[in-house]
Amino acid sequence: MKITVLTLFKEMYDGFLNTSIISRVLSKKEHEIKLVDIRDYSHDRHRHVDDTPYGGGAGMLMKVDVVHEAIMNNKDEDTYVLLTSPKAKPLTQDDLKRLSKKEKLMIVCGHYEGIDSRIEKYIDEQVSIGDYILTGGELASMVICDGILRLLDESISSDSLKEESYENGLLEYPQYTRPVEYDGMEVPFVLTNGNHKEIERYNLKMAIKETMKYRPEMLNRELSDQEVLLIKEIEDEL
Repeated sequence: MKITVLTLFKEMYDGFLNTSIISRVLSKKEHEIKLVDIRDYSHDRHRHVDDTPYGGGAGMLMKVDVVHEAIMNNKDEDTYVLLTSPKAKPLTQDDLKRLSKKEKLMIVCGHYEGIDSRIEKYIDEQVSIGDYILTGGELASMVICDGILRLLDESISSDSLKEESYENGLLEYPQYTRPVEYDGMEVPFVLTNGNHKEIERYNLKMAIKETMKYRPEMLNRELSDQEVLLIKEIEDEL
């Protein structure tokens, strides 16, 4: 996969691209993140990329001609173009899975008060990472890149991915490591007794309990018979 990021602040990615799983994936040369400075496509010697909005209003807007030229000079016919935008629907794990199957992806990072709305003609999809406002799309683009790259074969084992939150319609169950007892808190005995069938059932129950506590709306779907039984068991314990 090749991901091209159009940004005004390439330096923001220095640490991100050289850290942990992202660095390991990119080091194998099968995948690439290319950074493009939008200012390189400015039309004046001062490298201006923004201007005041028609009709008034606070702040500055990125210019459509500059951003469009940056897009067209760095995409192929089969490149799928994303725009980071707070007005889009929030990104989900299913979105990341879908995007991870693209061979060529471009992420356009807005800044200031955004981009001239005519840029939407050249965008395939707008993406938000949540219902809040950031100073620019750079952090959002890193979230998107991280979420996609960790799904690729070279990053994390498939078993680990299967047990994560959102992968099976539930949040992930609580996990523990040594020491067995710390500050009066003990690892649940069932996790230490070696009975894998009991452990599997317990972990599913705890995943349901976490989901009921933090994201109950995720259970508004067709539930398996085992999930229904475990929900009743949890409710009876309360």
